[in-house]
Amino acid sequence: VQLVESGGGLVQAGGSLRLSCVASGFTFKRYGMAWYRQIPGKERAWVAVIDSTGRITDYMDSVKGRFTISRDNVEKTVYLQMNNLKPDDTAVYYCQTAWSGADGPHEYWGQGIQVTVSS
Repeated sequence: VQLVESGGGLVQAGGSLRLSCVASGFTFKRYGMAWYRQIPGKERAWVAVIDSTGRITDYMDSVKGRFTISRDNVEKTVYLQMNNLKPDDTAVYYCQTAWSGADGPHEYWGQGIQVTVSS
């Protein structure tokens, strides 16, 4: 299983970025996907989640109305559109998937990508 993030970078407050996560090595369309973020010295925090079909999504309160998670099951990619970015959104962002199989639980993470929002 491999998850590869892209699209991060430096942006001014109020700007936008779109993160992408390309998946391989598993049946992408069967599983939900999520984005997390981590600030140095703090625990990794869940940001957004999307179900396998793309119809059901949920967000942490501080990003509701600004971030949108979506997926393309043909391209095996999950996206995080981030608008009206704030300095508090500065973090390393990670793509994640997890499921339980007959052989036990599975959880996979991307390598992470830096997002920096300047004030």
